[in-house]
Amino acid sequence: MGDRPVAIVTGASRGIGRSVALELASLGYDLVINRAQEQEPDVLAEAGALGARCEFAPGSIAEAKVRRAIVELTKAGFGRCDMLVNNAGAAPKKRLDLLEAGEESFDQVLSVNLKGPYFLTQLVANWMIEQRKQDPHRPLRIVNIGSISAYTSSPSRGEYCISKAGIAMMTRLYADRLAEYDVGVFEISPGIIETDMTRAVKDKYDKLIAEGLTPIRRWGKPGDVAKAVGAIAEGRLDFSTGSVIHVDGGFHLRRL
Repeated sequence: MGDRPVAIVTGASRGIGRSVALELASLGYDLVINRAQEQEPDVLAEAGALGARCEFAPGSIAEAKVRRAIVELTKAGFGRCDMLVNNAGAAPKKRLDLLEAGEESFDQVLSVNLKGPYFLTQLVANWMIEQRKQDPHRPLRIVNIGSISAYTSSPSRGEYCISKAGIAMMTRLYADRLAEYDVGVFEISPGIIETDMTRAVKDKYDKLIAEGLTPIRRWGKPGDVAKAVGAIAEGRLDFSTGSVIHVDGGFHLRRL
């Protein structure tokens, strides 16, 4: 086992996941990078240029065999896991009204956004408990990338909202269960972030943001989310397990 901390980052080839991986690399982490596609992402070389040793674990975390492969690769390659960042996520392939959407989309979104992170966390958490027995003092942390959709109604993508609401409760559950082992569990709740997922609704949100939808009147950037993950990775929030960090330009505020 090396001296450098190791992080698993899912869905790390672009957008928020890519920025998180690069932030952690800049903080001295080695990385296991996951993406659904088989082709190696550019972020491997980018993180490597920052000094990180990187391993690539392809496949969708919706599949149990992929989740097991990610953990086994991390064990074989590094012998440790200091942080898990559950970032991988999927939007509905087509936005449909709540009264029309079918089960196929529901199952697809929930399997990636909730079932996958839930059971990957279970695997990593049990390994972290083993590591804690061997090293009582090394920081161990889990970060779940949620969304304002956990509490904001979007009837044209109900399955996505439900998946993120599930992530919010999943964070609380694991934070509670793992506290006795001093494993911190956190949720980051991004707002309107400029990524491939939001590109299709850019005009809509340009207008809403300009009209004051968010107190800070700009789009969020993937780097804004990555900085929050970095704060956790640096140990600045270790007594705040179970917390939700809002990275949303103040969207969560109730205003009159």
